[in-house]
Amino acid sequence: MIQTFQEKDKAKLFSRLESRKFLVSSEIAGTVREIISQVRREGDKALLKFTEQFDRIKMTARQMRVRPQMLRAEAKKADPDLLRDLEKAIFNIHAYHAREVQKSWEYSKRGVVLGQRILPLDSVGVYVPGGTAAYPSTVLMNIIPAKIAGVRRIVVVTPPGTFQQHPIIAAALRELNATEVYLAGGAQAIAALAFGTETVPRVDKIVGPGNAYVTAAKREVIGQVDIDMIAGPSEVVILATAESNPRFIAADMLSQAEHDEAACSICFTDSLPHAMMVRREMEAQMKSLQRKEIAQKSLENYGAIVVMESYLEAIHWINEIAPEHLEIFSSVPMSAIDKVRNAGSIFYGDYSPEAVGDYFAGSNHVLPTGGTARFYSPLGVYHFQRRTGIIRYTKEELSRTWKSIDALARAEGLDAHAQSVCIRQKFPKSRSGKGVQP
Repeated sequence: MIQTFQEKDKAKLFSRLESRKFLVSSEIAGTVREIISQVRREGDKALLKFTEQFDRIKMTARQMRVRPQMLRAEAKKADPDLLRDLEKAIFNIHAYHAREVQKSWEYSKRGVVLGQRILPLDSVGVYVPGGTAAYPSTVLMNIIPAKIAGVRRIVVVTPPGTFQQHPIIAAALRELNATEVYLAGGAQAIAALAFGTETVPRVDKIVGPGNAYVTAAKREVIGQVDIDMIAGPSEVVILATAESNPRFIAADMLSQAEHDEAACSICFTDSLPHAMMVRREMEAQMKSLQRKEIAQKSLENYGAIVVMESYLEAIHWINEIAPEHLEIFSSVPMSAIDKVRNAGSIFYGDYSPEAVGDYFAGSNHVLPTGGTARFYSPLGVYHFQRRTGIIRYTKEELSRTWKSIDALARAEGLDAHAQSVCIRQKFPKSRSGKGVQP
């Protein structure tokens, strides 16, 4: 079911992990480019055609927009107990992200004012995926930080089948007062958000996870709009020792494996007998899972238990992997966290499974995957803000510094840049010996 590796097997393990980064085939990429091209040319006509083709639902342009009364009606179908849990999660997520807000700043020296304006984006598109499950947590994790940032227009798209079959999605949208919702999914929805159609408005940034077609579409529209990140299949790495509870480890690896067949679950331990106990626990717990077949395939493809001499050596491997989720069990000293440089989120202790971050703790679950935690950050309020520099020079300060600016501009061969500074001086002569033309 799941392979066991030793330190000598590093190249083999990393080769398996590298193969996960290329799951968007050239065939999918080509199909996505054609979908985007048609939506860009034909707008609603193409969007509705692809909705009928891929979602097996025939709609009109008017039916794409979810009216307030429809949103209320669907939201009322949600389980009241589940809704109360959703409200608790909303509180936690808001409390966490409220601390991420950055504000404009300025400083002055010798009368010169320099600073930075921090403003919210004007519009954001949130993609809420469908497929084999409903994801109300995606609604919360993407919309809450955007609202805290002050984004004025939040446009939500989700496949029509998802919206109709899972009222908790409507309930989550209503709780967050997300009123601009369109029933469209897949690459065609991403294209609509990027370029706009007669019904769906274009936005400045697109966020939210999706399947390989959605991921490929987001990659294609970068530049036309911004995106949160290129998210691949999900992953967890667990750092444990022989003293760590094998039942907990097995449960956490399975919780990752049930996502999809390309999900990755890896455990580092310092004991071969412990590795075997974890493996046996996984086999026992697997039997009761609803998504057993998916989890089993995931573990066969990308699951691993790695036996190493010490947790310190394992951390070197972890920094290379740069996992989306990193769990560190309490048998490993908490000081180990300081040695981890690359991870999307770190969960420390025996009672901090990844699921608490996915749904409830408050930190964002939209995280960098496939090693991109080396340079990407979790989704946050800062993703929905933009920055503008502020420069206000005085006549006196320009008189004091113009010669340096002139020299630097002329060093780059940009005479007009130099002249724009020189011309503001009384009887100036640049360092090149050239006077300013009257």
